[in-house]
Amino acid sequence: MVSPDLPHFLAVSAVLFSLGLVGFIARRNLIIMFLSVELMVQGVALNFVAFARFRGNLDGQAFVLFLLTIAACEAALALALILAMYRTRSSLDVSLWQDLREEDLEQVTDDEPLPLAPATAPLPQLPLAGIAPAKPEEPNRV
Repeated sequence: MVSPDLPHFLAVSAVLFSLGLVGFIARRNLIIMFLSVELMVQGVALNFVAFARFRGNLDGQAFVLFLLTIAACEAALALALILAMYRTRSSLDVSLWQDLREEDLEQVTDDEPLPLAPATAPLPQLPLAGIAPAKPEEPNRV
């Protein structure tokens, strides 16, 4: 069985990075954009590990450890920000966040904004713990 060489690792790394780039450019959902950025970071990390293995030193692998630590912190902060932004606007569409731009930049309007999600009925609530509520009496069947 042939062990993969540096070009194989670089090809997989380039595919990961390209998929992340296409996902970031093509989508307007904040969570999909965030996951696309994470995919690009993983492609770069694989690139570092491949070159560290090819050169025979551990510098690239040590850098990847720091990169993964920073990516984990960034994931926690980004998801908290996305959740806070969703609570204020009830949508994850990026085009609704034009007011976060710098003041000297003009706003970009989309030709086709995403439709808003339909209002859903509230979820059913579970009864409090304790004695089960009484069931309505069933009519006698003859």
